[in-house]
Amino acid sequence: MKKYMIGLDIGTTAVKAVLFDAKGTYIDKETGNYPLHTPDAETAEQDPDEILGRTFEAVRLLVARNGCGDDVEFIAFSSAMHSMILLDGEGRRLTECITWADSRAQDYADRLNEGDGLEIYRRTGTPVHPMSPLVKLLYFKNEVPELYSKIGKIVGIKEYIFARLTGKYAVDRSIASSMGMMNLETSGWDREVLEMLDLTADQLPELADTTEIFAVNKNPASELGLHQETKLVIGASDGVLANLGVNAIREGDIAITIGTSGAIRTVIDAPQTDEKMRTFCYHLTPAHYVIGGPVNNGGVILRWIRDELCQQEIGEADSNGLDPYEVMTKAAVDVPAGSNGLIFHPYLAGERAPLWDSKAVGSFYGLTLSHERRHMIRAAMEGVVYNLYSVYLALREQMTEVHAIKASGGFARSEMWKQLMADVFGEKLSVPKSYESSAFGGCILGLYAIGEIDDLRDVDRFIGEDDAYTPDEQNYMKYQDVMSVYIEIGRSLEQFYGRMHELRN
Repeated sequence: MKKYMIGLDIGTTAVKAVLFDAKGTYIDKETGNYPLHTPDAETAEQDPDEILGRTFEAVRLLVARNGCGDDVEFIAFSSAMHSMILLDGEGRRLTECITWADSRAQDYADRLNEGDGLEIYRRTGTPVHPMSPLVKLLYFKNEVPELYSKIGKIVGIKEYIFARLTGKYAVDRSIASSMGMMNLETSGWDREVLEMLDLTADQLPELADTTEIFAVNKNPASELGLHQETKLVIGASDGVLANLGVNAIREGDIAITIGTSGAIRTVIDAPQTDEKMRTFCYHLTPAHYVIGGPVNNGGVILRWIRDELCQQEIGEADSNGLDPYEVMTKAAVDVPAGSNGLIFHPYLAGERAPLWDSKAVGSFYGLTLSHERRHMIRAAMEGVVYNLYSVYLALREQMTEVHAIKASGGFARSEMWKQLMADVFGEKLSVPKSYESSAFGGCILGLYAIGEIDDLRDVDRFIGEDDAYTPDEQNYMKYQDVMSVYIEIGRSLEQFYGRMHELRN
C-alpha cells in the first residue's frame, strides 16, 4: 500500500477532504463550505455544481499542500443521505440538489403512511418521511408531472460527483438503502416501489457494494493532482461510516453523534425494522446493517439559543476573547439537573426520529418567574439529549444488550455536553480519540476493500484510548423523573402540530 489515504466526506453544508497515513494517523484536512438555500419554510436546496466545485477544490488543495499526489492509495467516499437531483436523458439537471431537510413532500408522506407506508418501510428500512427520495419523487410525480416525464436519471450528490470522476452513475447500497427504494432482503431496487412511481431501474444508478473500487478518469485525476492509478472506493453514507470511525462496530456498541443535527446508531448482522417505524435500517456491507434514528435538532438548537437569547453572553465572549458557547455552558453548568422544572422540546426544525413529523414544533414548558436565561440554556441542552434518549429507548427494544456508548461530533468538545449525556442515559459514555469519524470510517472501509485488513473490527487498532464519563447516580434518577414528564407532555402536544402548521401558514 502507498503512504496515504483520503476520506472524502460530503456533508450538508461542507465537504471535508481528510488525509491519513497508512496507519490511520490523521495528517491534514481541507474544508469547503457551501450554502443551503431555504427561500421558504419547506424548501431546502443546494447548487450541486457548487458542491462539485468545492469538492474538487478541497481535494486539490489538500493534495498540493502535502505534495502527496503520487502517494495516495485511495479516496474513500462518505456522504450525507437522502439528497436527490433529477437529470434528463442527456445528463442535464432538471432540479437543484434537494436535501434531506426539504419538507415539500410532507402531505405525500402523510398519505403514504395512511396506506402502504408501513409495509414499504418494512421492505426498505427507510421511514416514510419527506426526507426520503421516494416521497420526494411522489411529490414531483403529482405536482410537476411535465418535469417528471423528462427524468432520465435520479441521483444524489455523491453519485453526481462520482459520475464526474468516473463517467459512471453508481450508487452504493448504503446510500441506496436510505432512499426508500431498495429492498433490504434482495439488495436490489424494490419492484413495487418502482411500479408505484412509474419508473424503471434504468432511471436509477447501478447498485454497488460499499467496498467496490472504481478507476478515476484521466482528466479529473489531473485536475485533482492525483496519479491516475489512485483507487476510488465508493464507500457509504456518513452515518454508518461514523460507527466505523468511532469503533462502534461490534454487537451492543452504540454510536451517538451530535453536530448540527444528531443520530444514534448500532450495527447488526441482518436487516431489522421496528414495528412502530421509529428507527431506520441501512446497509453497510452484506454482513453489517445499521439501525438507529436521526434527529434534526442537535447543535442547531444551541445556535438558536445563542442568537436569539444570549446577546449578553456573546458580548462577554467578544470582550474576553472567548467562544460564546463556552460562556453559555459556563452559565448553565451550575444549574441543577432538570433546570428547576423547565422542560424544552427541541423540535425547532420539525423532527425525524422518533416522531417522523416535519410539522413538529418546539416548546418550553414549566416557565416561571424564578427561571433565568441560564435555566433556559441548560433546559435546551437537556432537551436535545432527552430527544436522543427517546430514540435510544426505541433502539434498545431491538437490541439484546448494550456494551458501550461512544460519542462523536462537535458536542464532544464540551465537557458539560458529555457529562450531561452520561447522566441522562445512565450509562458510561466513551469518546474515542478519532478525527473526522465519517471520513475515517470511510478509510477503514477502504482498507477492508483493498485487503489491508481482514475484518472491520480491526478498526480498534487504529483508534486511541477513549475518554470516559460516568453517570452521576443522583442526576440520573432526577432525569428519569423528568423523562417521564417530557415524554407525556410530548405525546399531548402531538395533536396540535398540524394545527400550529396551519396557523403559521
